[in-house]
Parts: sequence; C-alpha cells; structure tokens
Amino acid sequence: MITIIDYGGSNLASLLYSLNRLGVSANISQDAEVIKNSSHIILPGVASAQTAMKNLTDLKLINVIRSLNQPVLGICLGMQLLFEHSEEGDVDCLKIIPGKIKKLIPAVDITVPHMGWNALLNICDNSLMQLVPEQSTVYFVHSYAAVVGPYTTAVTRHGVSFSSAINYQNYYGTQFHPERSGVVGAQIIKNFLET
Repeated sequence: MITIIDYGGSNLASLLYSLNRLGVSANISQDAEVIKNSSHIILPGVASAQTAMKNLTDLKLINVIRSLNQPVLGICLGMQLLFEHSEEGDVDCLKIIPGKIKKLIPAVDITVPHMGWNALLNICDNSLMQLVPEQSTVYFVHSYAAVVGPYTTAVTRHGVSFSSAINYQNYYGTQFHPERSGVVGAQIIKNFLET
C-alpha cells in the first residue's frame, strides 16, 4: 500500500495521476496508522515550509514521519522538510537529514523562483536514479534548495549548484516534480516504488 501524506496545500491530483499511469493506486491520508502501515510513503509539497511544519505539527505527524522505516519520498517542499532547518520562514524542519535549506539568490539571467526544465548533473549510482541518464531534464518550481552535501544523489545548477535529489537511509527526495517530468520523472517514481 502506497500512501501520500495529505497535510494541506499539496498538488495531490497530478501525483495520483502519475501513479495511475504506472498502474499503481495510492491512498491519500493524514492518519498515522495508515501511514505507518504503508509499504511506501510520499511526502509532497506545494506551500511554505513554515505552513507545512505547522500543519504537520497540528496533525501530530512529526514523530510519525521521523520513525518510518519504509521508503519515503519527499517531493519539492516535501524533500526540504526532511532537513534540519529552512531559511524560508526561519523554521526548524523534520531534522531527519543533516543540513539546511537555503534561499536561491537571483542574479543576472538567474530568476527566482526557479521555474521550468533543468538538467540533472553528477547523478550517483543510487536506486532512485537508476536508468536516469546524465543531463536528463526535469521540472522545477522552487525558491529554496538544499546545499550540495554527502546525501546528494543529483545536482542541478541555477546560478549556484544545489541538491536536486538526495538519499539518506530510507529517505529519498527530489527538489523537482517527478510527476510533472515526463518519462524521466515516471522512471524515478517507478524506481522509488521498487526500493
């Protein structure tokens, strides 16, 4: 059983549709027992870090997410929430993965938010990134990102280099939206479901 955590403000329809295209069904739930008893968990995110953490706290899901042993995939904000702290709202996050989320800095020819297609670079030999060629393009919408560190499994450059995919123990993350990234995104979701 696959469960998408619903903590408000997330674009769940496109994620469900992308799973359905792979022939997979999923639950959408806020229930701790449903989440804990699922084989795979997806933590999506389209909101601010501050709002997301408040909602997860109100739903009493912080410790639930921290205690999961099955594969967990954080998408966009969902990936950022796995880290210790975010500059967005200066808020403490789930503190599962060491590191901080930093604001992207606009510059000449560099707009923030970073929106649109961009390349995956320095792709590691990692279960989430299997069969994903170097320089594959995926779809981003974000203003904050994780710095490149020991848990980075792919890098993207938008003014600066940032972590576009990560893996720490059973927690995976994509800064991009695999559900909106065509064939490459479908492969990444398939890889996650096979972990």
